[in-house]
Amino acid sequence: EQVPAAVLEHLERLALVDFRDAEGVRRLREAVLFAERLHEVDTEGVEPMDSVLEDRCLYLREDDVTEGNCTKELLKNAKEKIEEYFVAPPGNIPLPKLGERETFEQQS
Repeated sequence: EQVPAAVLEHLERLALVDFRDAEGVRRLREAVLFAERLHEVDTEGVEPMDSVLEDRCLYLREDDVTEGNCTKELLKNAKEKIEEYFVAPPGNIPLPKLGERETFEQQS
């Protein structure tokens, strides 16, 4: 099933994920298939919840450091970095023009 270009653009802006290449489209399809499994759950008569913990008092745990000094290992996960810092997109990922998107979708 084809995903409309407007929906893809909206998802890209929300998730900061680029769906213009085959890998991005594959990941999106897998996520949709995974989410569709939720329709199998019988929720008849179940009231919506604000939180799974809404009937419990929440407590704060002690903030004890249990590990550290792993900057190099953590920075291996960064797509882009400057010195010892992750670099985030300045606001959002660059998005293709609408005509470019439709051309790509027809190819995939």
